[in-house]
Amino acid sequence: MTDVLRTGSDDRAARRERALAALAEQPDGIVEAIAEQAGLASLDILEALPEPGCRLLAGTLFDAVWQELATWGEVLLIVHTRDIVLEAAGTLPRGSEAHGWFNIHGDSPIGGHIRKENCRAIALVDRPFHGRRSCSVWFLNDKGEAMFKVFVRRGADKILNSEQLARFEAMDY
Repeated sequence: MTDVLRTGSDDRAARRERALAALAEQPDGIVEAIAEQAGLASLDILEALPEPGCRLLAGTLFDAVWQELATWGEVLLIVHTRDIVLEAAGTLPRGSEAHGWFNIHGDSPIGGHIRKENCRAIALVDRPFHGRRSCSVWFLNDKGEAMFKVFVRRGADKILNSEQLARFEAMDY
């Protein structure tokens, strides 16, 4: 599936080798930072994660995945660019479509407009991050970069929310 996202002369085997080398240096670091240092897309790093790692879904499943996430209660939504890591905790509004946007508004601090047609893949990511298990759903664009990510919440004890974790693990599309 990911070759559809790729352009350029860099071949898949060479990207994978660079990704594996980068992960060996920083196995539980920030995916975007690892990718940038290796000259790769975040998706290259996600694909190289050791098990359980990353399960890829087609971007056409945007609606189904979003609607599932909208039932999880409070989640952590992250938008990570080179210039900002924006974190917002709240419930995901169900959303509606109008004027070419997927619009998310409601009784949540999370709101805005998404160009859902730009979602080319969805990654279900299960990996260690700074020594703890981290589970998230990444909505990826055609460059293999995260449009945004939705994380299974942690409690005050830093343990993943058991109900959300079970729902994450059960995601099978």
